[in-house]
Amino acid sequence: MNINAIVWNVDPELFSLGPIHVRWYGLLWALGIWLALVVVQKLFKNEKLSEAWLDKLFMYTVIGTIVGARLGHCFFYEWKPLDEPVTFLGITFTYGNYYLSHPWELLYVWRGGLASHGGAIGIIIALYLFNKKVSHKGFIWGMDRLVIGAALTGAAIRLGNLMNSEIYGSATDLPWGFIFVRDGQTVPMHPTQIYEMLYCLITFAVVWWMYWKKQAYRQTGLIYGVFLIGIFGSRFLLEFIKLDQEAFESGMLLNMGQILSVPFIVWGVWLIYNSRKITKA
Repeated sequence: MNINAIVWNVDPELFSLGPIHVRWYGLLWALGIWLALVVVQKLFKNEKLSEAWLDKLFMYTVIGTIVGARLGHCFFYEWKPLDEPVTFLGITFTYGNYYLSHPWELLYVWRGGLASHGGAIGIIIALYLFNKKVSHKGFIWGMDRLVIGAALTGAAIRLGNLMNSEIYGSATDLPWGFIFVRDGQTVPMHPTQIYEMLYCLITFAVVWWMYWKKQAYRQTGLIYGVFLIGIFGSRFLLEFIKLDQEAFESGMLLNMGQILSVPFIVWGVWLIYNSRKITKA
C-alpha cells in the first residue's frame, strides 16, 4: 500500500440506536440545509423582508432540493443494459431505466442516490412556485439570495460524499491522494469530493463578498450568474479527472455530469451579461 497516500477507511455510519441508523451523509445534508437557512435569514433581515417569507422559502426549497436530487439521480444515472432488447414503435431499445418499471422505489432514499443537478432543477422549480405564490418579486430575485446559502449546502454534501467513500477521481501520485479502502481501492485516487467542497466554499466566499461589499443584489441576476459559473463551471472541469458514475458513460466525449452542467454555465453567462441593464434601487 502506498505510504505517501492518505488511507481513508471512515465508517459512513455515525451511530445506531436499534433500528435507527444515523449516517454522516444524512447528518451533513441536514447541516448544509441549516447553514443555508442561517445565511438566507441574515440576508432577509438585512433587507427587512418578511420572516413568514423565510419560513415558506425554507419549506419550498427543502422539498424541491430533496425530491429533485432523488429524481435526478434515478433518471439521469440509472440507465442499464436491458436483459432483452425491447422494440417500441419500430425502435429497438437496448438500455432502460429500472425505475420506469419500479416507480415506487423512487421513495427508497435510504438506498442512496441523490444528484446535484437534479437538486438544482428542484430548487429552480421551488423558487418559481415561491415567487408565484408568495414573494411576487421575481424568480431571479429569489435565486440571487438563496444560492448564497446553497453554496454552503453543496460543500456539506460533498463532505458527506467523502464520508461515504464515493464519487472520487482517478488514480494519482500526488501526496494528498486517498486510498478509499471501503470502496475496494488499493491505490491513491483524487479526493474530488474535497476539491468540490473547496470550490463550493470559494464560490460562497465570492458571492457573500459581492452581496455585502458590492451590494450586487441590486443587479438582478449577477449573484446567481456568478454562482452558476462558479459551481457548474468548476464541476465541468473536475469531471475530467473523476471516475464515471455509471457504465453507460464509458467512451462518452463528455460524461453526464458535464452534459448537465453546460446549460447552467450558459445560463450563468447570460445572467451576468443581462444583469448590467437590470438594476434595483
